[in-house]
Amino acid sequence: MPRKTRRGILGLIGAGATLLAAGGRPAWAEAEEPSEAAVLRDPDVPVAGKVDGDISIVEWFDYQCPYCRKLEPELRQVVQDDGKVRLVLKDWPILGPVSVVAARMALACNFQDKYHQAHDAMLAVNSKLTEPRIAEILAAAGIDVDRARRDLDTQAKAIDAILARNNEQAEGLGFRGTPSFIVGKFRVPGVLTMVQFEQVIADARKAKAGN
Repeated sequence: MPRKTRRGILGLIGAGATLLAAGGRPAWAEAEEPSEAAVLRDPDVPVAGKVDGDISIVEWFDYQCPYCRKLEPELRQVVQDDGKVRLVLKDWPILGPVSVVAARMALACNFQDKYHQAHDAMLAVNSKLTEPRIAEILAAAGIDVDRARRDLDTQAKAIDAILARNNEQAEGLGFRGTPSFIVGKFRVPGVLTMVQFEQVIADARKAKAGN
């Protein structure tokens, strides 16, 4: 996707996170200290993990992204094992019209306090998503699909505004695809292993303590 001008959401410094430093460790691209603002504190964006955690991981994802699906259980395990991480979930539907349908329906489920059930259920499937399949998945997760559709109709403007903000932030940060992350002060575009997530969380804590 085209990159927009970076307008201070999180300033990026240094090389991309896919580069390796001496010893084979990823060389995280450092960003400025996150503020209590757009990226970290959007009140309409769902949060998992420890809500008042000392470090935030912000994930931009697409429900049709195979890498997001593969990564999801490992990321959640890292967040659970750590116990102090706040996980901010940014729906970023960039893989076609069905991705948009899935993201809008998931956010509509938030109005019945079941966003996380919708999120987890759609990332857990291995089959291709279609509109009927999305409805089946949500119903199987215990979600009132008819209510979600009604909420989507009445809250469409607010839901689409969330997706627009998520997209603008991702493009402003120079992300090119899903999954992409901010971990504390670091920009992490791409898939990490559990060990790498643990390392970047530790590095983010050290960077925070050093300020």
